[in-house]
Amino acid sequence: MQGQKNSGGNGPESGRWGLEAGNVPTQRTAPPARDPFVAFHIDKGLVRKYMNSLLIGELSPEQPSFEPTKNKELIDEFRELRSTVERMGLMKANHVFFLLNLLHILLLDVAAWLTLWVFGTSLVPFLLCAVLLSTVQAQAGWLQHDFGHLSVFSTSTWNHLLHHFVIGHLKGAPASWWNHMHFQHHAKPNCFGKDPDINMHPFFFALGKILSVELGKQKRKYMPYNHQHKYFFLIGPPALLPLYFQWYIFYFVIQRKKWVDLAWMITFYARLFLTYGPFLGLKGVLGLFFVVRFLESHWFVWVTQMNHIPMHIDHDRNMDWVSIQLRATCNVHKSAFNDWFSGHLNFQIEHHLFPTMPRHNYHKVAPLVQSLCAKHGIEYQSKPLLSAFADIVYSLKESGQLWLDAYLHQ
Repeated sequence: MQGQKNSGGNGPESGRWGLEAGNVPTQRTAPPARDPFVAFHIDKGLVRKYMNSLLIGELSPEQPSFEPTKNKELIDEFRELRSTVERMGLMKANHVFFLLNLLHILLLDVAAWLTLWVFGTSLVPFLLCAVLLSTVQAQAGWLQHDFGHLSVFSTSTWNHLLHHFVIGHLKGAPASWWNHMHFQHHAKPNCFGKDPDINMHPFFFALGKILSVELGKQKRKYMPYNHQHKYFFLIGPPALLPLYFQWYIFYFVIQRKKWVDLAWMITFYARLFLTYGPFLGLKGVLGLFFVVRFLESHWFVWVTQMNHIPMHIDHDRNMDWVSIQLRATCNVHKSAFNDWFSGHLNFQIEHHLFPTMPRHNYHKVAPLVQSLCAKHGIEYQSKPLLSAFADIVYSLKESGQLWLDAYLHQ
């Protein structure tokens, strides 16, 4: 999906695709594609070369250039906002910020090992080591997210290399799997059938008001959804990483023959057993590993779901890029702890509108996004951290009850 840095240029294909000198589609030929195209890619010129096979025709001058389901005024003003953001330099990363972030992860990793080396392997040092390693895993998860979105370096090559190092060597997961899943989520967040992050509907949970009522009317029941806000605590935070992701990532790389990813993953497990094996033995290392994954899973699920599950979930209604992002995301208030704890994903609105923006700049663009929302009567939600966590449970309870009412009475 991403390419290496290339000078690009406006060759013959530019006219066919309607690309301006700025290497983005013009409104005449491809307005719906322009915004996600610009949002996802840092090198439009190179990626454009792969788009020729997708060309199916051009609009004649008298054809309408915007579909009725899309808000042209909102899109035009968002494009002006993006130009302003670029002029302000907010798309440029502070490399010192990301270097310090990586160093603090590596220091915590060393501290976890030193805990067992200095204090032994009794219960308290073991649990302290597990907590430190869980913090390493969570924070490395936020850092690999930065590299995966190409938001650190100006070239894709360096972003991809560091992405492999952080997600592969520090976390033991495949970069290709993350890219495959995460960019689908960003393209159509909370759109059923297109966003893999809500694939738990309807087999485990009934999500969103519209989909839950629809499920009830169809008399479909895979789980007792009216109790989902209770069993979420059993099959959500505790189980996602250790019981699902842990085996699925190996299935993914082997089934798709992603041998480079597998090699990076093996270095993670080799390092884990070589460094902790002398202290704990094979069974002890396996026990430590799954305790870490259990703790990390709680951290990951609460943070990643607080911005999306309570929001609008529906089928794809072919809305414009900005409207899709705004109705599917909400923020959590800024604080030093919230920023660190969530990897700045408390600014989920800004992240979804500008996915390649370095995270340390989200708070700078937030007031501009708020102004845009206020002008167009769009709710800009920001809430305390604990309220965001609680809203996950409240929304599951509400959608479960909506399903039950529709299932019994409609």
